[in-house]
Amino acid sequence: MRLSVLDQSTVVSGRSPDVSIRESLALAKHAEALGYHRYWCAEHHNSASIAGSAPEILIAAIAATTSRIRVGSAGVMLPHYSALKVAEQFRVLDAIAPGRIDLGLGRAPGSDGLTAYALNPNAATASDQFPAQVRDLLAWLAGEKLVERHPFRDISAQPQGPNLPEVWILGSSDFGAQVAAHFGLPHCFAYFISEGRGAKEALALYHDGYRPSPRHPVAQGAICVWALAAETMDEAERLFSSRALARIWRDRGIFAALPSPEEAQAYNYSDAELAKLETLRARSFYGTPDIVGRKLRELADEVGVAEMAVLSTAHDPVARRHSYTLIAQEFGLKN
Repeated sequence: MRLSVLDQSTVVSGRSPDVSIRESLALAKHAEALGYHRYWCAEHHNSASIAGSAPEILIAAIAATTSRIRVGSAGVMLPHYSALKVAEQFRVLDAIAPGRIDLGLGRAPGSDGLTAYALNPNAATASDQFPAQVRDLLAWLAGEKLVERHPFRDISAQPQGPNLPEVWILGSSDFGAQVAAHFGLPHCFAYFISEGRGAKEALALYHDGYRPSPRHPVAQGAICVWALAAETMDEAERLFSSRALARIWRDRGIFAALPSPEEAQAYNYSDAELAKLETLRARSFYGTPDIVGRKLRELADEVGVAEMAVLSTAHDPVARRHSYTLIAQEFGLKN
């Protein structure tokens, strides 16, 4: 099993949001030392719970301070931007870390509707152009001409070089799977967003409809899952309580800093929230390393993937890094 890391630069209670960015830099170095294959940075906007608003900048900093691990986005929300600008950003990133850059592309806004409009006044229609944007972006990244009669056909993205970023299509529905299959690109399904719904079906659709490309002659499917490991089940339960309360808040439209376990334990849950909490416990991947490892392996077999990106959130950055350490040891990762 190949394991990677997804990092949202989660904001936590009691600390300034900018600290979360610096914690991401530290976690990336830790993940590289443990033998994780990729380190992906998420993109969110206007959120009090997630500090990662500019993955391309964070990727540059991580790439400049690591030497082996692949670094990329999960993802760049393409409808917010010009495909040419994204191509230029990631050509520069590839020049910083040749052969180590991933460009994960998503269609979701990663924000609310008004924020999406502030990022791009054409946001209402831009998502419909996602496949065309992907087509143009792939050509600009590769230094190829755009399709015939395209108004920007003679424009090239700089700087050119011998390597190309590895492009992934991300999603939590059938749409991303179909786009990835059409263009012959790797696909990562956001299992942690859909809570597992539709993952197996989307990945089957991806494999069945896959059109081989020169760079990717065979389909390459992966999933991203939330997981957390601790030395004991009691400690895992304590750390999980932060994540559980944050999810309950999110379902109510509250996007706040991740609460501490002490704040979560002091929270006055309603009967409906307690029922939701039990559902979250049943669906979540947390516990001692052997329990987490078993659940992740079973999931990988169920959906048919050989790679997972692991998202771990914990109020204590030391506990979060230790979780990645325990998971790496459980899977026998080596640098």
